[in-house]
Amino acid sequence: MWKRKKKDNSRPAYDKTGKRPVIRASICTGERVAGFCEEGSGHMEELMLIRNEKDLEEFMALYEVKKEEIETIW
Repeated sequence: MWKRKKKDNSRPAYDKTGKRPVIRASICTGERVAGFCEEGSGHMEELMLIRNEKDLEEFMALYEVKKEEIETIW
């Protein structure tokens, strides 16, 4: 009767067709954000803040991306 809902920590499925994995890095602050960039328009969907190498590994595992595929945008 008074049960609480459990939080769903799983990430939703993400459609990567027509998109490439990128990291947008700031030259001034050093902040890095990982996401996917559309091939035609260049629009980037930011998905995850990358603070350290562990966050990058988590991004690669969640979205099944290899490190060689990721492009860095300044």
